[in-house]
Amino acid sequence: MGGVEDDEPPTKRVKASSGELRSLLNYSLLSEPLTGSLGDSMARPLPSQGDEEMVGTKGVIKRVEFVRIITKALYTLGYEKSGALLEQESGIPLHSSVVNLLRQQVLSGNWDESVATLHKIGLSDETVVKSASFLILEQKFFEFLEKDKIMDALMTLRTEIAPLCINTSRVHDLSACIVSPSRRLLLGLSSQDIVSANSRSKLLEKLQKLLPPTVMVPERRLEHLVEQALSVQREACVFHNSLDSALSLYSDHQCGKDQIPSRTLQVNEDGGVSLKHTLTGHQKPVLTVSWSPDDRQLLTCGIEEAIRRWDVSSGECLHIYEKAGVGLISCGWLPDGKRVFSGMTDKSICMWDLDGKELECWKGQRTLKISDMALTNDGKRIITMCRENAILLLDREAKGDRLIEEDQTVTSFSLSRDNKFLLVNLLNQEIHLWSIDGDIKLVSKYKGHKRTRFVIRSCFGGFDQAFIASGSEDSQVYVWHRGTGELLEALPGHSGAVNCVSWNPADPHMLASASDDRTIRIWGLNRVNLKRKDTYSNGIIHHCNGGI
Repeated sequence: MGGVEDDEPPTKRVKASSGELRSLLNYSLLSEPLTGSLGDSMARPLPSQGDEEMVGTKGVIKRVEFVRIITKALYTLGYEKSGALLEQESGIPLHSSVVNLLRQQVLSGNWDESVATLHKIGLSDETVVKSASFLILEQKFFEFLEKDKIMDALMTLRTEIAPLCINTSRVHDLSACIVSPSRRLLLGLSSQDIVSANSRSKLLEKLQKLLPPTVMVPERRLEHLVEQALSVQREACVFHNSLDSALSLYSDHQCGKDQIPSRTLQVNEDGGVSLKHTLTGHQKPVLTVSWSPDDRQLLTCGIEEAIRRWDVSSGECLHIYEKAGVGLISCGWLPDGKRVFSGMTDKSICMWDLDGKELECWKGQRTLKISDMALTNDGKRIITMCRENAILLLDREAKGDRLIEEDQTVTSFSLSRDNKFLLVNLLNQEIHLWSIDGDIKLVSKYKGHKRTRFVIRSCFGGFDQAFIASGSEDSQVYVWHRGTGELLEALPGHSGAVNCVSWNPADPHMLASASDDRTIRIWGLNRVNLKRKDTYSNGIIHHCNGGI
């Protein structure tokens, strides 16, 4: 009953013209619904079974739910025998007998019986019952169409689906599929989608998402709970700076300070690095250095002078970008590596191809005389300092712009790797984190470093850019937790002001700092075991120890 099989020979099947079908459809969809709504005979909720037995040390886990979720996980992992044995041994079935019957009927294509069984489950929400019935009957409708049983499909639509009086637009789409089979493709359906062995299994997945979790346990619920627990532990660990693969289910996760680069591995004068090239040609101090997207070329910009493009392997100057009567003050690459851009002393922003042909120029109050610049990875937005206390976000495609306005003078800024945040250094010895994805808003502030005379730069870094690092005029490198704003480290070692820091994007345990003491220090992990005052939740704490 209700299946898609038909014992009648093909010659007995009714064939209708497109005109006749349209007439029938118009009549069907405009006529009154049949009496006896599917919701009229719905079963009421089952009576309460009383207090359930609880498990766990805190007494908050219901034993029945716990066992059912484990059983579901076993089946999902392919351990059919183990899942069945757990059901038998615990006496707690994964599904009720009614739900098991529904599943069997759906997989067998017994659509009328499926709808009838659905009403016996005991759902109190009529909307859910109607929506679930709609999904079942829709599958019945499509399978009729695929077997060329046009009139059966039409009757299903007219006498079963339309009377549900829900999802009217979808009903119209289904009716169009009868008149024009090509419309099925517009609904994202193909013959293979409908008649494949997986189509009915996919219907069960849709029903599972629709029905309450007490009726059908959600797919991969145990995995979701475990992932959620690991995420909470990771987010609570302010020193977390390793790949998620370092997390273990065997113990609670906690990192120590030894996950933050805090020990000098090498400086430029101890033989740890070797000189590759000396790039000469600028007449004035170099203000900006920018690596190409493929790391094979380098842009350097002298203060109010010109931009030079270098070949990294040979040290050869490949091109000089300059403009008569105008100085260049900053530079950068577009994501394709085939174009460069620069801020100019006349407050304009220009873009060139690699051969020096000017492609675009944005004039007006776009840059300051000394200005940081950045470009988002999609190449759509240029970010630049446009006033002493304001940063401009210029949309190249929409030809519009937005402003970040500070109360203090902006000295420098840097863009996060995901292009969603901007880190802004201010004259008043504060660093502000701004969200620029959607509405512009101030997210966090970082304090502690010293700045009185020089431009000090900061950066994002660590695993998932979870930390903020900055130079300081007191010769130290400062590191904060990005989310909490907590100052984690103040690293001594330099003998002069630290002007710039850079966190290795590929190695979360490596940080570089440049200082007026004419050294560049590379910082790595301190492998000395630190004394920690640990708190235990389940008797065991796992300390991450540098694994990435």
